[in-house]
Amino acid sequence: MAQRILALAAEEGPERLREALQSLGESEVRRGPAGSPCSQQSGVLRRLQVYKHCIPLVESGDLHLGKASEIIGLLMLEARQLPGHALAELATLFVDVIKAGSLSNGKSLELFSTVLTALAGSKESLAYGKGELNGEEFKKQLINTLCSSKYVHLCQDIPLSGEELQFVVEKVLRMFSKLDLQEIPPLVYQLLLLSAKGCKKTVLEGIISFFNQLDKRQKEEQKVPQSVDLEVATMPLDQLRHVEGTVILHIVSVINLDQDLGEELIRHLKTEQQKDPARALCPFSVALLLSVAVKHRLQEQIFDFLKTSITRSCKDLQFLQASKFLQDLFPQQYDVTTVILEVVKNSAFGWDHVTQGLVDLGFSLMESYEPRKPFGGKAADTSYGLSKMPAQQACKLGASILLETFKVHEPIRSDILEQVLNRVLTKAASPVSHFIDLLSNIVVSAPLVLQTSSSKVTETFDNLSFLPIDTVQGLLRAVQPLLKVSMSVRDSLILVLQKAIFSRQLDARKAAVAGFLLLLRNFKVLGSLSSSQCSQAIGATQVQADVHACYNSAANEAFCLEILGSLRRCLSQQADVRLMLYEGFYDVLRRNSQLASSIMETLLSQIKQYYLPQPDLLPPLKLEGCIMAQGDQIFLQEPLAHLLCCIQHCLAWYKSTVHLCQGAEDDDDEEEEEDVGFEQSFEEMLESVTRRMIKSELEDFELDKSADFSLSSGVGVKNNIYAIQVMGICEVLIEYNFNIGNFSKSKFEDVLGLFTCYNKLFEILKEKAGKNKSTLGNKTARSFLSMGFVSTLLTALFRVLLWRYTSIPTVVEESGKKKGKSISLLCLEGLLRIFNTVQQLYTARIPQFLQALDITDGDAEETDINVTEKAAFQIRQFQRSLVNQFSSAEDDFNSKETQSLIIVLSTLSKLLDPASQQFLQFLTWTVKICKENALEDISCCKGLLSLLFSLHALYKSPVGLLRELAQDIHACLGDIDQDIEVESRSHFAIVNAKTAAPTVCLLVLGQADKVLEEVDWLIKKLTSLGSDTSGNKSDPFFTVTPFVKKG
Repeated sequence: MAQRILALAAEEGPERLREALQSLGESEVRRGPAGSPCSQQSGVLRRLQVYKHCIPLVESGDLHLGKASEIIGLLMLEARQLPGHALAELATLFVDVIKAGSLSNGKSLELFSTVLTALAGSKESLAYGKGELNGEEFKKQLINTLCSSKYVHLCQDIPLSGEELQFVVEKVLRMFSKLDLQEIPPLVYQLLLLSAKGCKKTVLEGIISFFNQLDKRQKEEQKVPQSVDLEVATMPLDQLRHVEGTVILHIVSVINLDQDLGEELIRHLKTEQQKDPARALCPFSVALLLSVAVKHRLQEQIFDFLKTSITRSCKDLQFLQASKFLQDLFPQQYDVTTVILEVVKNSAFGWDHVTQGLVDLGFSLMESYEPRKPFGGKAADTSYGLSKMPAQQACKLGASILLETFKVHEPIRSDILEQVLNRVLTKAASPVSHFIDLLSNIVVSAPLVLQTSSSKVTETFDNLSFLPIDTVQGLLRAVQPLLKVSMSVRDSLILVLQKAIFSRQLDARKAAVAGFLLLLRNFKVLGSLSSSQCSQAIGATQVQADVHACYNSAANEAFCLEILGSLRRCLSQQADVRLMLYEGFYDVLRRNSQLASSIMETLLSQIKQYYLPQPDLLPPLKLEGCIMAQGDQIFLQEPLAHLLCCIQHCLAWYKSTVHLCQGAEDDDDEEEEEDVGFEQSFEEMLESVTRRMIKSELEDFELDKSADFSLSSGVGVKNNIYAIQVMGICEVLIEYNFNIGNFSKSKFEDVLGLFTCYNKLFEILKEKAGKNKSTLGNKTARSFLSMGFVSTLLTALFRVLLWRYTSIPTVVEESGKKKGKSISLLCLEGLLRIFNTVQQLYTARIPQFLQALDITDGDAEETDINVTEKAAFQIRQFQRSLVNQFSSAEDDFNSKETQSLIIVLSTLSKLLDPASQQFLQFLTWTVKICKENALEDISCCKGLLSLLFSLHALYKSPVGLLRELAQDIHACLGDIDQDIEVESRSHFAIVNAKTAAPTVCLLVLGQADKVLEEVDWLIKKLTSLGSDTSGNKSDPFFTVTPFVKKG
């Protein structure tokens, strides 16, 4: 039978051979090779003939599947008997078949694997090209031939050693750059499947590195949009992003099958992050991590890694920005926050698999690094100024991720909105200002789009009664643009507020008042005057909705008057509720001027309950009507000072705005007369109260020095309430008379008289608080002076302060020493507070602030303002003042003033660009001052050296400076070995016998410690970068590559 099969195999047509093989039984198949022993050359040739004919026959699919398996099984068993040259010939045959594309079902690949395994064990010298190779080397060359994009999948079925697998993977990765982008995803998928055998790290590293380089190249191309040769452009952006998205999906799908690949991904990126963060966390790898994070088993590991990387990146940037020494030696400034926001931008190209990870990461960052609530107090507000701490920056990044994701991805908007609202509701006990800020930004970005999710907002309204009032006010302000474009949302809010206003819970009623005031402010009655402060931009792509374009104006007016009626009933409730109304009426009046008459009448009827009209009666107001007793406890019932403050502001606005407009119209005389009536009543009332308050003594209020102010008794509590109300009334009247006085002498005398009354009470309370040592008594009562009034005073006062301090020397002041601070010191402290306030709270307005100070350049446009030049001009004025202090006689030297001057200079120096000539000049001047002035005042010495160190660190390494200071300290203090004579030298006169120890010594040691910390950080960074040589190691396996044909 074997002879017959061999004879049939020699024939050209395969039909008779196929019939013979189909008719063979299993025992006959197994006896076939026995007639062709491998010990004989003829037997080897016959066996090769059988192999050469059986392989195409099996692949043809003409044989029954069972017969084909039997034949392949037999051939696999017999393959190990073949000599090396026969195996090499057979393996080459397989490669030719594969390259020709003749494999239809791949059934014979099982035999190919056996042949390669047997070949690798052969010790024969086999001819290859012009040379000879042993079996293992021959196998490597065959594998190398198969390592093209078409045949990578075949390597999964071929037994490979670790070296061979590494070679295959690395060669395929090198092919990426030569392929078209569209060919890469399927090749990546085959590589990932191949990684099940090993080399997971190499595969992942190669894929991430490749796409990282493509992203960098794309950015470089975008920087030069007008290329000289447009055809040279490597790839369209959308094509690159779609390919990256497909590759990420492939990796995620393989990780779902092989969890070890996911673990290896995290391990690899953690290791790389220690070496080079920019290479580890690029936009592609971050997107990949976020896609994998959807699998909850790996989510915690991934988010912990990303959050650690974010905070570390923020700390590193902070470290670098504070030291020119580090910037020069370590120029790489990697910012992971920019990378993550770039992922959000890239995800717009159909990366839906990344969006859920982005949302989860955003909320995780906001919750992990939310504002901390100190014990017994409110959370610090970080919305103003720059976020200095890494935790604050991480929280801000989380909000940015969610906002940008909301803008880019429509399908997930509803989920983001729901999660934000849930956190506002469920985290009421902890700070939620950052979530409310995010909600506000979301609503402003797309109020019309949010109408589709309005049901989630209305569900939130049902819980307003259970939230703290600060949260309620923030939430309502945040959704305000939505109220303007959605009638259903507005109506739902009104129903909730109407129910809450009759609630037994105080917080519920306060929430109702807050909501109604917001509605009154924003739903203007037709004909109301426009106010620049109430115009709100809804969004660049949104329609600016005005209420009377959507609603009937008459119905809108009736709606507002109905709300006012509800609010009037609140004037009989607790002080907290009334206080909210008094604080809110003025804003309502400014934004909804048609409600002026109703509001002013309400206020007039309320104040009449406490005003005593008799012109000679002292005091002019019934304070006893403002308190309420419940058992032994005394409570404030009517915040009279707040009521009077509200009246003063509303009247001033009314006279300056509405009254002037109505004066030009003659069509509504009756209404005008009515308005003039309450205006006159208010003016007469305030004039009478002013006159009688000035005449009143403290005894008239039962508030003399002998009065009891302890908070442990009912009388003491009552007197404290009276005192705070009287002081508040004085402040309100001071502002009122200043505003209407037009700088007249009589009104200024009234202002001084009111201040005398205020100051007497203030001193008594201060004295009593000191004796009682009460924490409550130590609290300063809230000022009733408005920001407008304070700014009016400060605008005039600031220029006086600036001119007086920089123009009049301290010695010109009256020689008679008075108790308290000198006028110069008061001027300087006022300036310092203003500079600090502007830098901390109004960072964006610093250019305008400095411009306003420079009266010589008032016509310059805002775009032309050079902050460094303006700040340097102000610095020069204070430099002269400091030099004058150092030049004055010892008796005239003012330590406190010098300290304040140094602090002012330190504050202003933060506005200088460290790379500017002005900064260098200021640093040089500071060094000169320290070298030439033998300052013996400890506090001034400490402040001046601290300024010198902070400036020097931003210019260059302070090592030379520290060495000179250390030598000066050594010269002053001597050596620990008394026999050693120290060379007398002095670089800095500021280092002397009085300041050398411990002041200068401790400062120098502290600065040296900081430098050592920077050096330690730098060494770690450079060492980690230098240790990354994994890609440069040569592998002995690559010694076979000369045999590989290029291309």
